[in-house]
Amino acid sequence: MNEKELKVIFEEKFGEGGDIRTYFAPGRVNLIGEHTDYNGGHVFPCALTIGTYAVARKREDRVIKLYSANIERVGVIESSLDDLTNKDEYSWANYPLGVVWALIEKGSEIKSGFEMAVWGNIPNGSGLSSSASLEVLTGTVLNDFFGLDKTMTELALVGQYSENKFNGCNCGIMDQFAVAMGQKDHAIFLDCADLSYKYASVKLEGAKIVITNSKVKHSLVDSAYNDRRNESAQALADLQTVCGISTLGELTDEEFEKYGSAIKDEVCYRRAKHAVAENQRTIKAVEALNNNDIETFGKLMNASHVSLRDDYEVSCEEVDFLVETEWSVPGVIGARITGGGFGGCTVAIVENDAVENFKEVVGKAYKEKYDLDAEFYVVDIGDGARRLA
Repeated sequence: MNEKELKVIFEEKFGEGGDIRTYFAPGRVNLIGEHTDYNGGHVFPCALTIGTYAVARKREDRVIKLYSANIERVGVIESSLDDLTNKDEYSWANYPLGVVWALIEKGSEIKSGFEMAVWGNIPNGSGLSSSASLEVLTGTVLNDFFGLDKTMTELALVGQYSENKFNGCNCGIMDQFAVAMGQKDHAIFLDCADLSYKYASVKLEGAKIVITNSKVKHSLVDSAYNDRRNESAQALADLQTVCGISTLGELTDEEFEKYGSAIKDEVCYRRAKHAVAENQRTIKAVEALNNNDIETFGKLMNASHVSLRDDYEVSCEEVDFLVETEWSVPGVIGARITGGGFGGCTVAIVENDAVENFKEVVGKAYKEKYDLDAEFYVVDIGDGARRLA
């Protein structure tokens, strides 16, 4: 499907005529810097050329009608500006409705309802941020239609706020920020403590970014994601009794070595150890990329996976098997789990002439072990959310 076909579906569901507009918001993959965003550290995500499309039109009344071409069986979901509450029967539509709620909550004037049909080519539950894509997409639609004058950074924060407060997932800012602020052929070196950022060119000479979908689905709301946040917060509180920090991201490895014994609980200690070390790895990785040292970048990706597996414990058996198999394939520069964890995808940097062999070897081994068909995406880095011409 493409945006033209989605417009046909929109008109079938909601009728022709009026000011119909089309929008796109990308998915994202994080190259390194996982579970550091809510710990005040750095992340290094990039927007992808796969994502979510919307076709939308304003209404004269206060009714909101939403339809997903990905989940046809749910049909058209109808709500209203007068009843913005999270309901199980709203299914996927709780994400766009949460953004409407968050914008109004933060003082924006949305005077009428709207109709929106969406379709995405981000695999559901893959960890490539289909929810953040949908949130920023909705914010972009409403910003345009209602002249809200929000910057893309503000729309990212609205998306995060809606996911935290309306949908109950205590996510950091990275996903929404990458979706909103993506730039073709660049990743974003973002300091989540103050939202300062730089674009870093990612033109991998002789190599490609390959994402492998484990087909093991996860839901961050239902997973241990919120537990990890609480454990990290407890570790921070313990550390604050011996040093004046406001986030874990402020510590170097050496400082953590010095003060870490203040953390009483062994599990909380390991969570903090990951947050500190991963932040330092991310800083070193961007430096390596800027120096065209892809080999060092790859080694840091590998170390990131080990830390996420052992210290932060957000991987799972299937994903660990994928990554370990990927490490064994000639031409793989680095590989790790990406996203919130508990399933989802791996991200690898693979030499151009090794990509086909990579897919064959990894796919075959995974099928034999788990009787699951891994999916592979050789991805390009694209721009952030926008209205399409």
